[in-house]
Amino acid sequence: MEKKDIDWSSLGFGYVKTDKRYVSNYKDGAWDDGALITDDMITMSECACVLQYAQTVFEGLKAYTTEQGKIVIFRPDLNSDRLESSAARLEMPVLPKGRFVDAVIQTVKANDAYVPPYGTGATLYVRPYMFGSNAVIGVKPATEYQFRVFTTPVGPYFKGGAKPITIKVSDFDRAAPHGTGNIKAGLNYAMSLHAIVTAHKEGFDENMYLDPGTRTKVEETGGANFLFVTKDNKVVTPKSNSILPSITRRSLVYVAKEYLGLEVEEREVYFDEVKDFAECGLCGTAAVISPVGKIVDHGNEICLPSGMNDMGPVTKRLYDTLTGIQMGRIEAPKGWIVEVE
Repeated sequence: MEKKDIDWSSLGFGYVKTDKRYVSNYKDGAWDDGALITDDMITMSECACVLQYAQTVFEGLKAYTTEQGKIVIFRPDLNSDRLESSAARLEMPVLPKGRFVDAVIQTVKANDAYVPPYGTGATLYVRPYMFGSNAVIGVKPATEYQFRVFTTPVGPYFKGGAKPITIKVSDFDRAAPHGTGNIKAGLNYAMSLHAIVTAHKEGFDENMYLDPGTRTKVEETGGANFLFVTKDNKVVTPKSNSILPSITRRSLVYVAKEYLGLEVEEREVYFDEVKDFAECGLCGTAAVISPVGKIVDHGNEICLPSGMNDMGPVTKRLYDTLTGIQMGRIEAPKGWIVEVE
């Protein structure tokens, strides 16, 4: 396919309209067959459940051009599983088996001219989402839903290299105990907006949220899981029922164990321990790993030994290995890479 005339190197992490998007509607207890359409506008009732009661869930994943010139998608089956869990938690219908992955593949294939070439650092971001579409004025779930998938080419998250960031311990809670922190719902991200704007105004890049029950344990940021490295190179990730199960974190844990031979612990991480770690990173789809150089707790600075100039050595090995798998430079575990024919 002939690529679009886009300056791939100048792309930021923002929305660029592409040619096609996938749409499927749920009505009278069943999903229709779904189709690719060109219209990017959505028309719905002013009283639509998503507008009144935030009944919406979403996913985020990427399509890449590999070193071999193939277009691939990274672990979409896990995004499908997570969307299913999110939908069930918000009393939304589950998609027919296989529909999610098929819709993602169809949408990427229909927009293959927007998949950035290998070596540009850019990728095609894929956003599947579902929302309650019919009018609901009483507090209850919708009876009609729409599932959509759109794509947008995005630039590398780190322009000029991944420089360590500074984060603050937030005074806000990201999620309630026994709430919706472990699903990818729009309402969770709405709750984090004031906190992240506040952090930016104060000169910080991100927030560290503590557990909402005791505020003694590390949870996550507004949109990424934490990953720590001890001084003896053990990888430690926080475990909690109120954080989102990151697919990137899950993949990095596997890479640490199976590719790099590192010891890994998934456990509760108390904030008092943070000062003793050698490295810290935030893992998510957009950046894979964002290195953290400094954590500030109400004026008290915790400076990680890895410093503010570069990724720590273990974090760098994890980053290089996972991105190597995604880009086809390193052989992937079975089932991780789905090729778009």
